[in-house]
Amino acid sequence: MTWVTDAKHLGGYRLRVRFSDASEGEIDLADLILNDRRPIVAALRDPAAFAALRVDMDTVVWANGFDLAPEYLHARAKAATTA
Repeated sequence: MTWVTDAKHLGGYRLRVRFSDASEGEIDLADLILNDRRPIVAALRDPAAFAALRVDMDTVVWANGFDLAPEYLHARAKAATTA
């Protein structure tokens, strides 16, 4: 299993994420954040709320408790580098 070891907010809804397998990549989560109707996700449309991320429990976690599976982030990063 691959987990997140570091993450940095790049502006907008973009992240730079590093993984335990030494891969890293830029992930644009705008499609998820802007289209997901769940209140916990909609709250991250606020730029300050989205920027308040950290790495905890092997993945990216936001201050409101929302997190994404490291496998999902890894797949998104990999897809972005091959696109």
